[in-house]
Amino acid sequence: MANPIEQFKILPLVPLKVAGVDISFTNSAAMMVLAVCLSTLFLTLSVRSRALVPGRWQSLAEIFYEFIAGMLRDNVGSEGRRYFPFIFTLFMFVLFGNVLGLLPIPAIGFTYTSHIIVTFALAAVVFVGVTLIGFWRHGFHFLRMFFPEGAPLVTAVVLVPIEIISYLSRPISLSVRLFANMTAGHIILKILGGFVVTLGSMYILPGVLPFAFLSAVTVLEIGIALLQAYVFTVLTCIYLHDAIHMH
Repeated sequence: MANPIEQFKILPLVPLKVAGVDISFTNSAAMMVLAVCLSTLFLTLSVRSRALVPGRWQSLAEIFYEFIAGMLRDNVGSEGRRYFPFIFTLFMFVLFGNVLGLLPIPAIGFTYTSHIIVTFALAAVVFVGVTLIGFWRHGFHFLRMFFPEGAPLVTAVVLVPIEIISYLSRPISLSVRLFANMTAGHIILKILGGFVVTLGSMYILPGVLPFAFLSAVTVLEIGIALLQAYVFTVLTCIYLHDAIHMH
């Protein structure tokens, strides 16, 4: 059985070093480019006709649009509309990364959301952006966020450190949640796939049951890919709400 960890290995497709620094174009970078190109192509072609009665692809694009717009409206309010392009782009990037990673794409097949450095970079952009928005809107009054409104002053010694630690842990929890779910799911799929191949080569009937179970797990993993894109985006909206409205 193949090592299930091998699928997470980053491989250079175009080796390149500048001043001793490895900046090779890798399978991870290739999948990111593919995700951006496919999502852009999907949205562009889907809404190009602008039909009054939308077809299947236009309906799907409109569903994504309304879904993110509704998420922003429910979690941030009307003031969140100006941040729609960023939230929508973030959702599509994570969603396509999760789903494309499930496909057996030759040579470049890779799930970039299964690497903590990628998910942490996304979470860090969200964290820094939300913090800057908070200080831009409220100035240093934004620091009041670390002391709940109406709490007794004597509790500041305990509450302020807890709130600061909780706030600083946001990019860690946001990135680890996505990374861990995608990594665990792909390892399970790889292990089950190995069992199907092994049992199928030995016996016909016993291999049917693992294959059926593998198919069910694959469907579940697709659902998890969609869910994790939603969770990552909705938590970003919640953090944005805190920055705009504070408590």
